[in-house]
Amino acid sequence: MTRTLPRTPGRLAVLGCLLACVGCAAPTTAVTVPDQALPAGYGTVEGGPSLALPGWQAWVVDEVLRQLVATALAQNQDLHIAAQRVELARAGFAALRGSHLPQLGTTASLGVQRSAGAGAAAPRGDASAHLEATWELDLWGKLRHQRQAAAAQLLASAEGARLVQTALVSDVATTYFDLLALDNVCEVLQQSVKRHQEALEIVRLQKAAGRANELAVQQFDAQVSGTRALERQVAQQAVDVENRLNMLMGRYPGPVARHASALFTRQEGAASAGVPSDLLRNRPDIREAEQRVQAAKFSLEVARTAFFPSLSLSAGVGLQAMNPAYLFSVPESLTYSALGGLVAPLVNRRALEGRFAAAQASQIEAIYQYQKVVLGAVVEVVGALSNVRATEDVLALKRAQKAATAGIVATADWLYRAGKATYLEVLVAQQNALRAELDLIEVWRQRRVADVVLYRALGGGWQSSEDQTAESVASQPRRRADP
Repeated sequence: MTRTLPRTPGRLAVLGCLLACVGCAAPTTAVTVPDQALPAGYGTVEGGPSLALPGWQAWVVDEVLRQLVATALAQNQDLHIAAQRVELARAGFAALRGSHLPQLGTTASLGVQRSAGAGAAAPRGDASAHLEATWELDLWGKLRHQRQAAAAQLLASAEGARLVQTALVSDVATTYFDLLALDNVCEVLQQSVKRHQEALEIVRLQKAAGRANELAVQQFDAQVSGTRALERQVAQQAVDVENRLNMLMGRYPGPVARHASALFTRQEGAASAGVPSDLLRNRPDIREAEQRVQAAKFSLEVARTAFFPSLSLSAGVGLQAMNPAYLFSVPESLTYSALGGLVAPLVNRRALEGRFAAAQASQIEAIYQYQKVVLGAVVEVVGALSNVRATEDVLALKRAQKAATAGIVATADWLYRAGKATYLEVLVAQQNALRAELDLIEVWRQRRVADVVLYRALGGGWQSSEDQTAESVASQPRRRADP
């Protein structure tokens, strides 16, 4: 015979105390990771407002480049993909919020039942309609911490989308300057082919007059052919870079309108990097890593609450009758129920401890990842600042070299015609002049790219209110979820 324990308030209180004691041995969520203090500055570089703060529209002075960046932000597929990842995280957060609210549902049934056997009764009907509600009480903050973890993941995905935008602006600008440099190289090579062709004609005339030999003609002819081949190679490189730029803008290959001389337009103002602490709010990758730390922290809290009992309430009200005709005969057909359940883990604590240890390791990993991102950001800025200064110095030297070689070719040609210089000296003068021009173009490209690298290292200016961020690029504008 089964005895039923009387459910007196005193015994229920004792039972609750016993179940609550199960969670007393729950581990602590405190973790200890050595702190990594930020430096006060970037060496000898003076502080000031970071050049990445105003936004990319203020930073980009080239109108053509500004239009290219705007097109890329509107059409780039990677940015669209990042935007949908934000929407995916937003949908997960909304679903989690909904699952933590009281659940309300309805059921209705209509059927007939007959018992088997020799003494079976006649078939009987069964009709019912019920309204049921269930709700898990958040006694230990488990549901709240789950919402906070989902909110942090949502914010992290949004920062990841901003990181894609920052990289896109940087890639478009870098590719644009690469294309301008190739255009200028092609122009220099075309001019060199003309000068070499003129020198070849002079040597041929001198050979006909008996003042030069066939070897000189062959040397100048080889130089013309080599320069033409180099021009063709550079032209093909320009096509490849142009295609890459179109790919970044999310469009099929086609000509990109530009002015080659824009490569030599200097960026106005000195490079101001601010202070390292500015990176914590300006760089999307640092902000993303920070939100990952928060998400891991709340997930650890959720793992800890698994050691405590959970309380759920359920209630229902409805109508039930064997004959559907009497289903709405109230109060005879009225049914209702109310139930409270308290569940606590009594055995298999190893599984809970294992999940808690995994969550704790994930939080420590996230903290170290955050420190690594911050360290890498400072290193990138220091390297970018050094590169800006170095390319500026090299640019000044290369401009001086170009000025020094400007008249060498003309002087060598005059001396050769006067019989005071050999054809080898003319060839060397032409090669040196060409090399100086090409080197100067390359340094100009490096100087412009150095500004881009520094701008990206400082955060990329995604804060501008005029930016098309990843959320606004989505096909349907949505309200931002408020954690």
